Amino acid sequence: MKTCVTGATGFLGAHVASALAERGDDVRVTYRDRRRLGRLGGLDCEPVRADILDPAAMRAAMRGVEVAFHAAGYVGSRPVEQVFRVNAVAPRIAVEAAAAEGVRRVVVTSSVAALGPAPPRGVADERQVYRGGLGLTYADAKHEGEQEALAAGERHGSEVVVVSPSYVLGVPVDLNQPGETSTRTVGDYLLGRLPIVLSGAANFVDVRDVAASHLLAADAGAPGERYVLGGHNLSWVEFVDRLARLSRIRRRVLVVPAELAGAARLADGLPGPNLGEGAFVMAQNWRVSSRKARRELGHTARPLSETLRATIDWYRDLISAGAFDSRAASPVSVMATALRLGERAGLLGGLQMAERLVGRRFVAGG
Repeated sequence: MKTCVTGATGFLGAHVASALAERGDDVRVTYRDRRRLGRLGGLDCEPVRADILDPAAMRAAMRGVEVAFHAAGYVGSRPVEQVFRVNAVAPRIAVEAAAAEGVRRVVVTSSVAALGPAPPRGVADERQVYRGGLGLTYADAKHEGEQEALAAGERHGSEVVVVSPSYVLGVPVDLNQPGETSTRTVGDYLLGRLPIVLSGAANFVDVRDVAASHLLAADAGAPGERYVLGGHNLSWVEFVDRLARLSRIRRRVLVVPAELAGAARLADGLPGPNLGEGAFVMAQNWRVSSRKARRELGHTARPLSETLRATIDWYRDLISAGAFDSRAASPVSVMATALRLGERAGLLGGLQMAERLVGRRFVAGG
């Protein structure tokens, strides 16, 4: 089958392209910077230069294709215009270009962020109504993007299936890459550059399982539906504790109460570490259920320990090779250094006693 993957030079997109090639598909990938094609690890594919915001270029990329996977996206909250153009506008352009070229089906990669946070102590799924109003740039853009893609599919009579991965971890196709946004939490912990986590929660899933379920969505997903592709629900405290146990590296990470995340947003834009929206996002409850994807697609998620061990081992190889030696200090890494110094001076000793008194965690990992 002839397939096309946008965003194939990214973390998830490369795995989708690799899974298609392994299945025996004739794979076409779009790119803007030819140097990034190395991230595909020598994959046998047809590269086509195309900007995902250029309708004519996207039509050319879709020509002769049976199934398209729009995996391109931008993870972040700034610059706001770029976040919305890539995550909210590009999905519609991809679907319209595919429809114009007679592509049978388009699988659009969204995110569980597009569901919005789950209620406190609850779990979100595809039925959750997106409330908005929290000012989460990335979540707002991804939600708008999937709605635009589905609407374009209805207008043009195209089969559009939306898949919504949770927090994706694992190893890239090109093992020499220093890590994408979602895996950097693991790397920062190993490097001693993770000073704090918020007392929120997330769902963690292996990139290989998400890629495999993209293919399942293309084969068995119902047009006009979306499917949450998740794995394991954990608080960030539990996540850091697992990192510490599996890596056998004990680093104390301060746990900031979720209630204080709003204060971080008020400080957004002021001199000093810019933790605003990122801290607010981490403070939310992003627990999700993948029951629908398991039932209708056959989605599966391997044990989280397997994913974390692979991610840890890969980062250790990069660290040993000196991949991060030239990384400049950041405000967050300075905070982590200050925390290490405070720990050595015994300034954190009272936190564990305070944990027992108030019944909540103030330190993770250590």
